[in-house]
Order: sequence, then structure tokens, then C-alpha cells
Amino acid sequence: MDMGKTKREEEHLRIIDRVINNNVVVILDLAGKERVIMGKGAGYQKKPGDILKEETIEKIFILSTEKDSSHFLELVREIPYEYMKVSTDIVAYAEISLNKKLNERIHYLLMDHLNFAIERIGKGIIIPNTMLWEIKHYYSHEFRIGMEALDIIRRHIGVELPEEEAGFIALHILNSEMDLDMHASKEMTKIIQDVFSIVRYHFQIVIDEESLEYARFVTHLKFFIQRAMQGEHSRVWEKELMEMICFQYQEAYRCAGKIREYIERTTSYVVADEEMVYLCVHIQRLWRASEGI
Repeated sequence: MDMGKTKREEEHLRIIDRVINNNVVVILDLAGKERVIMGKGAGYQKKPGDILKEETIEKIFILSTEKDSSHFLELVREIPYEYMKVSTDIVAYAEISLNKKLNERIHYLLMDHLNFAIERIGKGIIIPNTMLWEIKHYYSHEFRIGMEALDIIRRHIGVELPEEEAGFIALHILNSEMDLDMHASKEMTKIIQDVFSIVRYHFQIVIDEESLEYARFVTHLKFFIQRAMQGEHSRVWEKELMEMICFQYQEAYRCAGKIREYIERTTSYVVADEEMVYLCVHIQRLWRASEGI
């Protein structure tokens, strides 16, 4: 390896292209694309052409589109550094908790939300979260992260945000997990709620929302609905295996048929036979768990 070249490349990646404020600067990568650098005092008394010290770099944002980069830079000019830092801490915690990388856009969406939420609370305005019950039940992991986020905000900024905000943060995390917008995540939540209603009425059961089968079915539904919204399909099953599962779980298959009818009536998605098998298996497990079979 050419260590000299590597060192020069690393130095190039610390040359300031623009100073946004005392804590945010922009550099250009080797391909000439912008990277946004956040760090306490990173831009203090700096000018284009200066080289950043490595120890001042806390977070590097690599935003995929020029529009995202423009929105992000506009936002960081307006909000306190502490809000930026807390937002990145929340995202880091969420990624560790979920064991997955979130879409980079969540950084500026969460910063924007946090800035607006704190501004509202300061004015005594609380926006009710009409989806809070559904978020708690269908996205319990994301909601727990949202509650931890409220604790991080309280500890570092000294602001107490209501439980409703944990729900809003949970939706932002869900959107980033599945690459959805807020409208799509609300639509997904309604579909999940309606699917569970179909299962409850079909079998006349009370579903154990603490069971592993419930958690598995919610997870399956999230990805099933995401595929429906994006026009994608699941992997192909062998025909014989599909027929065997549908024959063995006939009542669950009838219930899946009602769900298929509902999905195709309310969305443009055509539910494939492969999806029906997945639904059938999860419904069977949920039914058995709820009946104690």
C-alpha cells in the first residue's frame, strides 16, 4: 500500500470547502461530492482551504442527493448545536438497538422535528398523537427507542417532552428503517390495524399482544405492506409446498383470503400466491397461540 498517498487522501478529506457556522463545515470527497462535517467548534475561526483537525470531527453526513444536502445545510444554520448532537446520539442508539443502519436522511428529519417540538413545548403547545396506541402496539421496539430518546433529550437539553413525541420519533425511525415517508408509515399503520381486525373477527379471538407470534406477525406485515407499496414480491415457493401448507391450514388460508381481498381493494397491489402462504403460516401461529392450542 502507498501510505503516502493514503495520508494525502486523508488530508484532502479534511480540507474545508465551506464554513456553515461554528460547528458545521462542508468538505469535498475525492469524487468532488459534498460531505457535511459536524463537530463542536469545527468551523470556529476557519475559512475555505483550512484543514480540519481530526479530533474536531464528531459526525460525517453523506447525503445521497443534492436536495437532501441543501435541506440539511439550511436546517443546521438555524438550530442549536446541542439539538444536532442529541439527534445524532438518538440515531446512534436506534441503530445499535435495531442492529441495522438507518437511512441517512433521518438525521436532518429528526433534527428538524426535535427543533420544532421543543419550540412548541416552549409555547405550551402539545400536538396530540392520534396514532399513539397503534404505534405502541405495532411498533413496540421503535416506541421504546422513542421513549429512550425522550430521556436523552431530557438529560442533555433539559426539556421534558410528552409521550406523544416518543410516538412521533418512533414513526421517523420506522420510516428510515423501511425507507418510507410519513404518509406511507401512517397508511401502513392503518393497514396493520385493519388486518388484525380481520383476524380477530374471523376467528373470534383475543390476540395475545405479548406473544412472540404477535411480534412475528407484526414484523411480517410491516415488510409485506412495504413490498405492496413498492410493487415488489416475495420469493417464490415450490408449488407442492404451497399447496400442502394451504391444505393443512385451511381456516388460516380462508382468513388470508379476506386479507388479500382487503389489500387489493384498498391498494393497487395484487397479492401473489406466495404472499398468501406467508400470511397463512403467520395467521396459523397467531391463532394457535391465542387459542392456547
